[in-house]
Amino acid sequence: MDIIKDIKPLTEFKRDTSRFMTHLKETGRPSILTVNGKPELVVMDAASWQETQDQIEFAKTVSGIRKGLEQAKQGKGDEAASFFETLGTANK
Repeated sequence: MDIIKDIKPLTEFKRDTSRFMTHLKETGRPSILTVNGKPELVVMDAASWQETQDQIEFAKTVSGIRKGLEQAKQGKGDEAASFFETLGTANK
C-alpha cells in the first residue's frame, strides 16, 4: 500500500468512481476512503479481495495444522481410529 496514493476522501471517490475502479484493478491495492479526514472504508477490486480471502484461509489452515501437531506431540487428543469409532456410534 502506498499511503500517499491509496488514501483518498470519499467525496473524491464519488466524483470519479470510474477512475478509482481503473486504479484499483490496475494496482491490485486497496484504497482507504476517509470521511472528515478519518479512515472509514476500504475498497478493493474483487480479484484482489478473493486473493486476500484465499491467503487468510490458507493461514488459518496452516495454523490449525500446526496446533494439531503440537497437541499431538503433547499427547493430547484421540487416536483417529478411536475418534471415528466414537463418531459412528454418536449417530445411532
